[in-house]
Amino acid sequence: MKNLSKKVLVLALVLILALSICMLVACNKDKSVDNTLTLLYEQDDSLMNTYTMIAVEPTSVSPAVLNTAGADAFIKWMSLASTRNDFIKTYGVENYNETLFYLKTDAPLYNGTLASLAYTTGEKTIKVSTTTSVNDTGLLGYLGEKFKEQTGWEIAVTSAGTGKAIQNAKDGNADMLLVHAKTQEEAFVDAGYARTVSGFTSERISFMYNYFVLVGPKNDPAGVKDCASIIDGFKAIKNTQSKFVSRGDNSGTHTKEINLWNSAGETGIGWDTDTKTAVYPTEYTWYTAAASGMMASLNLAEENQAYILSDKGTYLAYKKSKTA
Repeated sequence: MKNLSKKVLVLALVLILALSICMLVACNKDKSVDNTLTLLYEQDDSLMNTYTMIAVEPTSVSPAVLNTAGADAFIKWMSLASTRNDFIKTYGVENYNETLFYLKTDAPLYNGTLASLAYTTGEKTIKVSTTTSVNDTGLLGYLGEKFKEQTGWEIAVTSAGTGKAIQNAKDGNADMLLVHAKTQEEAFVDAGYARTVSGFTSERISFMYNYFVLVGPKNDPAGVKDCASIIDGFKAIKNTQSKFVSRGDNSGTHTKEINLWNSAGETGIGWDTDTKTAVYPTEYTWYTAAASGMMASLNLAEENQAYILSDKGTYLAYKKSKTA
């Protein structure tokens, strides 16, 4: 009788242990599910994403005092052939195994010397208002370190969507811009907020580019990967009412997204300049405006297993962060 009781007890313990192991395995299996977004559409010529530097005109933001000498030095340094080839062109290749930013072959170059760009006196810090993509990828921080090593100047970066970055400059809180939304840049110039740096012929100095990419869940419910064009991809997302996360912040990426929706025949998605909010039909429950930077928006899209338009560089940084 005692032996039977012992056998029953042992059997019960074995069953409890087996059940515990099964629950643990199931739990770990759920945690190991890879929901990382995958790249579905890229390098369409219509998705080229050009970055531009603009020096702010001091008289347009009076009584703010701007560091014009510093802004000029940084713009000229960024336009040196050595900076372009040694730092911008090669950035990210070691960590991501591919180029993050490409050089515009028709960009204006500065032919002066490093010595002519060295800090001498006055305000040492240059306030740079920029888009989140060059900040989230780490490019601007990297360039800032190299710039300081070679010239003695320091840069202080404020990062936001292009719309906010430009407003920051209009408010007198930036010496220069580094952004990527041509129509907003041209409006900034036309309104008298920009100036031409000596040695250059235009207020807008476009110097590098990468590509916007459409990313989304691995199962690709809208079939974007098989679409003939990016416009067809956006149409497929709408037709299947697949989840989509928008930057929704009047950034360069958001502006590009709106243009793509408009080209796809969807005119209800846009930006309200009065309320400064993204607009879209209320019945579009599949559409979410994040009103956030690129990295935060990518993370939100992952949580919702949704499609999203991103710049290639920030997407690669996001993807690497998931495997770090």
